Amino acid sequence: MVTDYIPRIVDDILEMKLRSKGAVWIRGPKWCGKSTTAERFAKTVIRMQDEGTRKQNMALAEMSPSDFLKGDVPLLIDEWQVIPFIWNQIRLEVDLRDEFGQFILTGSNQPDDDDDDRHSGTGRIATLTMRPMSLYESGESSGRISLNGMFAGEAEPCRCDRSLRDYAFYTCRGGWPKSVRQDEDVALEQSYDYLEGLINSDMSVDGVERDPDRVRLLLRSYSRNCSTQANYSTIKKDMIENDTASLDEDTIASYIKALKRLYVVDESMAWSPNLRSKYVIRKSNTRYMVDPSLACASLNVGPDGLISDLRLFGLLFENLCIRDLRIYADRIKGSVKHFRDSSGLEVDAIVTLRNGDWAAIEVKLGSEKLMEEGAANLLRLKDSLPPESKGPSFMMILTATGTAYRREDGIWVVPLGCFGP
Repeated sequence: MVTDYIPRIVDDILEMKLRSKGAVWIRGPKWCGKSTTAERFAKTVIRMQDEGTRKQNMALAEMSPSDFLKGDVPLLIDEWQVIPFIWNQIRLEVDLRDEFGQFILTGSNQPDDDDDDRHSGTGRIATLTMRPMSLYESGESSGRISLNGMFAGEAEPCRCDRSLRDYAFYTCRGGWPKSVRQDEDVALEQSYDYLEGLINSDMSVDGVERDPDRVRLLLRSYSRNCSTQANYSTIKKDMIENDTASLDEDTIASYIKALKRLYVVDESMAWSPNLRSKYVIRKSNTRYMVDPSLACASLNVGPDGLISDLRLFGLLFENLCIRDLRIYADRIKGSVKHFRDSSGLEVDAIVTLRNGDWAAIEVKLGSEKLMEEGAANLLRLKDSLPPESKGPSFMMILTATGTAYRREDGIWVVPLGCFGP
C-alpha cells in the first residue's frame, strides 16, 4: 500500500488508459515515480529488480509465461524490460482474455528497437510517458491559469509570489519525488546522485560499455546546449572549447541515443505549419533534458550560480517550462513541439490538440527587452499564416515575473508559478 502519496497528473491518464486498453506501459526516467503510481492501481505486483525473487520470476516467465501472468488484475510488472520476451505473451493474453485493464508495465529504459521477435502492441498495449513532477504537482505553482483553460478562453489576471531565486532553486532541484518537500541541501543532492548512477552504471543500456569520464564530458556539453538545436558538430566544438577534450560525431550520436533510451534527454520535434513565408522550416530537434536539474548537476551549478549566469539560467529555465508544459499537455491529449525557420524566426513551444487547435508559447526569464522579443516572434508567426489557416487559440510568454496579465496585443504573460494543467 502506497502511503503519503503526492497525486500526479498522470493518475487520471493511467486510469483512463486502463479502462480502454488491455495493458498500459508506463515509461520514463528512473526516480520519477512510475512504480509508486502504478502500485496504486495494481492488485498484483511483480518486481523484476527484487533480488530475492528475480531468478524465480525469470525462470517462471521463461518456462511458463502464461502462469507468470496469473494474478489479480491489474497485474504490474515493474521494470518489465528485464524480461523483454514477456511482451509477446502479454499481447497474446490481452487477446485471449478480451478485457481491459489487465496489465501495467513500467520501465526505465527503452528495449532494443531491433528486436525482430517483439510484435507490435498496437490496439492492445497503450503507452504512457511519465516525467518528474511539475511545479503544480509539487505544490509550487498555484495553477490559477491553466493550459486547458487558456484553450477555452478562460483566464484571469493574477499575482505570483515566486522569486527569481525560487525559480533558480526549482531548476536545480528538479521534480524528483524524493527531492520535493526536503530542505534545500538534501533536495539539491538528489540530481547529483542520479547523475552519478547514470554515468557509472546505466549507460551500458544497449550492451556497449562507455567510459564514465567521456559520458561526463558529453553530458556537460549537452547541458550547455539545452534549449538549442545544436548539432553533433556544434556539441563536439563546444567540448573542445570548454573541456579541451572531445568525442567524434559518431560517438556523440551513440551516447545521445543511449540517453534517449534511458529517457534522460527529452527532445522537442519541429512543428510544420502551412505558412505564406518563403523561408524554409528547420527540422532539427530542440535539445532538452527530461529534467533541468540533470543539466545543473552536470555543470555543477546551484541556484546562486544560475542567478549569476543569466544566459545559462535562461536556457535551463526554458527546459523547466517545457518539462511542465509537456506534463500539462499530456492531460488534454496535446503535444509540444517547437518552430524555427531559415529567417531566424523561432517560437519555443507549439502546443497542438487533437481537434486542430494550437497555441504558441515563448519562454523568457523576464527582462523587458526579452519579453518584447518574445512577443515579436509570436506576432510574426501569426502574421505569416495564410488567411484560410486556423490561427492560434492563444499566444503566451511563460516567465519568472510576478504577475499574469494580457497585453494590448492579446499576448498573455504568465509566470510559471501560477501556470498549471
